[in-house]
Amino acid sequence: MNTTVDVICYRSKTLANGKSPLMLRLTKNRKRKYVSLHLSINPSFWDFQKNKPKRNYPDKEAFNSIIEQKIQSYRKQITDLAVEGRDFTLTSLVAKVDRPLVKTSFGVYLDQYLATLKTEERIGYAKTFEELKSSITHYNNTLDFYFSDIDIQWLRNYELWLRKKNNSENTIGIRFRTLRALCNKAIVDSVAKRENYPFDQFKVSKFHEETVKRAITREYIKDIISLDIFTIPDENIKDLQLSKDIFLFSYLGCGMNFTDISNLRYENIVGNRVTYNRQKTGKLLSYSLQPLAMEIIERYRNPQSSKSDYVFPILFSERHISPTQRKDRIKKMIKVINSSLKTIGDKLDIPIKLTTYVARHTFATVLKRSGVNTSIICESLGHSSEKVTQIYLDSFENSQIDAAMQNLL
Repeated sequence: MNTTVDVICYRSKTLANGKSPLMLRLTKNRKRKYVSLHLSINPSFWDFQKNKPKRNYPDKEAFNSIIEQKIQSYRKQITDLAVEGRDFTLTSLVAKVDRPLVKTSFGVYLDQYLATLKTEERIGYAKTFEELKSSITHYNNTLDFYFSDIDIQWLRNYELWLRKKNNSENTIGIRFRTLRALCNKAIVDSVAKRENYPFDQFKVSKFHEETVKRAITREYIKDIISLDIFTIPDENIKDLQLSKDIFLFSYLGCGMNFTDISNLRYENIVGNRVTYNRQKTGKLLSYSLQPLAMEIIERYRNPQSSKSDYVFPILFSERHISPTQRKDRIKKMIKVINSSLKTIGDKLDIPIKLTTYVARHTFATVLKRSGVNTSIICESLGHSSEKVTQIYLDSFENSQIDAAMQNLL
């Protein structure tokens, strides 16, 4: 049964001023609910057949405008729910339409969200919002404004400002995607109104700059495996060995990124299988480890190692306690690793600069060129949508991933 929305003069009730309240009458499945319009009128000025003020009512135009806006807001919500195929009760319908907006400034809301992210130890994700905060503070000179102030023109002016500051296309894209995510969350939290949302017209997808693809062949992977690091003179052998192992472990481990490798503990490894939650997305991954990957793990294990210990000597539980300490340590160590990988790449005459990122991209590229279904591993691993790639991996049985990984060597 369709849901109907009508306005009525509730003449059975008389207020102290002698007027009667106007109510919205919602009807669905023979059930009714009345919602106050916070308006009242003398019944003598109300046309009970047409359910609207009579022509001679002095405030007719203002009343009709308010009534029509309210009716349309309910009808729009009913239509939206119907399009989405979502059922509702009259009570839930009222809650969706009349949910009060929390008057919170952009800056206060952003700071609250940053505090939440840090409490959840989502330090990397929080950093993108800290960068947005700094950027908008410089652009707008203040964060004391409301989400309703962010309209199409505001976004265009912000884009122009970013370009004048010589920001790259990718950086501009990150700023706007982060801002869009914040606006979406503000709507969910009733801090912003959906009707004021500017990103339906202002498309963030236009900010896209292709990153140069970086992948090496399986032949180069085999060269790295065979490399005797002691043949590289005047270098820190310990750093070279760790860097080589990290690169190969990433390549053999579904392109596991450096942060996840750093946070890997022995408790994540049972037999020859690794199971862990990605730091960035929280998604669960599980796959079998190839013999070489198991050899690498055993190289760093000592008899005193407990299940809670980190696998690789990057993080140390007694020293890197807080999320910030872990984040800073990982940032420092990735520079060390990438520096040593460059040395390895130069030694082997690899035509591109070797980094941990190259291992991730090579994992995806080698499997795809081996005929593995792109639904399992996406060629753009680590590019435009790392999260989508992870979703694709998560959606398949572990056995399919395990079989696909036999193509790595």
